[in-house]
Amino acid sequence: MLKGKKIGLRARHEADIPVLQDELADPHTTARATGQPWRPFTPGSNEAPFVVGDTKDDVVHFSIVDLADDALVGTANLWGIDKHARAAHIGLGLLPLARGKGFSTDVVAVLCHYGFTVHGLHRLQIETLADNLPMQRAAERNGFVREGVRRDASWVMGEFLDEVLLGLLVHDWKTAEAH
Repeated sequence: MLKGKKIGLRARHEADIPVLQDELADPHTTARATGQPWRPFTPGSNEAPFVVGDTKDDVVHFSIVDLADDALVGTANLWGIDKHARAAHIGLGLLPLARGKGFSTDVVAVLCHYGFTVHGLHRLQIETLADNLPMQRAAERNGFVREGVRRDASWVMGEFLDEVLLGLLVHDWKTAEAH
């Protein structure tokens, strides 16, 4: 398990799947988190959004647990891992009861450590909807810089929304970690 101050990132367990599915796979959350339209999935199918034991080279899935009580509080991933450009994207989703507790900032910090130290990446980036201020704050607290806005880039439940792009380079992360 990778540990931060408040959370741990561990392999996903079979028991996590129904909780994540019930709490995070509703039409509104799916559309906001993935930019893709919601559709029903059969639990355990290869297309289901939450799986155990995914072996794809370009994504690493984690379950997020609260270190205080080992309770499942969400899901996190490093995705779009490009071994040639040494870059990847960060994604996370917290269960509704876990939001507003500072977990996102800690998750981003642990994913940065994992991406830069374990994978030897040079760049990490986060794309989030412009109205997702908690995610933007979590990224900025970890040294991410707002690089731009993609206007009307996401179709979410009947409307186009702007997307914010935030990036962090390994040398900026190392400088921030040293202070």
